[in-house]
Amino acid sequence: MQEKVIAHRVVTPLSYATLLVPIAGLIIALVTLDLRFLIYTHVITGGTWTGIDLFMGLVMTRVMKGLHPDSRTEVVKRLVPLLLFFMPILAGVAITSGVTLAQLYNILDFRHPMIVIATAIVAILTIQGYGIIMPNEIRIYRELRKESPDKDKIVRLGLRNFRVAGSQAIFQLAIIYVMANLRLGILNPF
Repeated sequence: MQEKVIAHRVVTPLSYATLLVPIAGLIIALVTLDLRFLIYTHVITGGTWTGIDLFMGLVMTRVMKGLHPDSRTEVVKRLVPLLLFFMPILAGVAITSGVTLAQLYNILDFRHPMIVIATAIVAILTIQGYGIIMPNEIRIYRELRKESPDKDKIVRLGLRNFRVAGSQAIFQLAIIYVMANLRLGILNPF
């Protein structure tokens, strides 16, 4: 019974608060069309998303391998709110603000190879994030809510997500390269 009480507290009011800040930033940027604030929103959410994915892929996979299974379960349980709530919001805000910037700068032209490459990378990131990581996080959350959670399943799904996050980091670094080339090749300095 103790497990269920602890598992029920996996999602806290702070988990929900993490949703509001990036969304509020995006809404303010879109309503005001303040380019600096929109760029800031895009860079801060994209950079945070990339940094967390790098950390998950490079650090957490190695840390988790050295932990006792009970400790692994506890780590995954504590990361569920971040991965289930915050990461999809970061990704959505980064993508939405990036597409909006491309439209505002009038460079969303699919005849340009860098735009096509950026779109392909965003598609891969979206499929990984919303098609693999998020469903696994929902499975983990449901498992944690059970009377007797299957710790092996929790750890297996958590490690899978850490690995996918690591591959996302590679694609995010690639899109940063593409965006830098877009900035230098298409846009005049702002």
